[in-house]
Amino acid sequence: MQPPAILEAALYVSDLAEAERFYGEALGLERIARVEGRHVFFRCGQTVLLLFNPAATAGPPAADARLPVPPHGARGQGHLCFAATAEEIARWKAHLEAAGIAIEADFEWPGGGRSIYFRDPSGNSLEFAEPRIWGLT
Repeated sequence: MQPPAILEAALYVSDLAEAERFYGEALGLERIARVEGRHVFFRCGQTVLLLFNPAATAGPPAADARLPVPPHGARGQGHLCFAATAEEIARWKAHLEAAGIAIEADFEWPGGGRSIYFRDPSGNSLEFAEPRIWGLT
């Protein structure tokens, strides 16, 4: 057996309100859920991006929790890559720069395909890349 896709991916952020503003406004993602002080979730195509306050998810769920999600979390900067065509990457670069978001790297991979890297307000490394960098279409 092999999983067919990743359904959700998580990043851990230092300021949920700032992260919500960044991912909703700068990246245009649709917010689908929020619990004050704990998390904010966004739809990204057929995937969900989960943004968590790491302190709020580190402990076990309450004994009477309706959804007994086990503790989880990470500290420090994570990484997430969004798929984009070459044309979309050019537009994203212009959009991000116009919003005052610095592009940390912009290059062509040796096997073909372009990536641009930038940071979210919590320091997480974000990337737009052509799927062909991994031999995907």
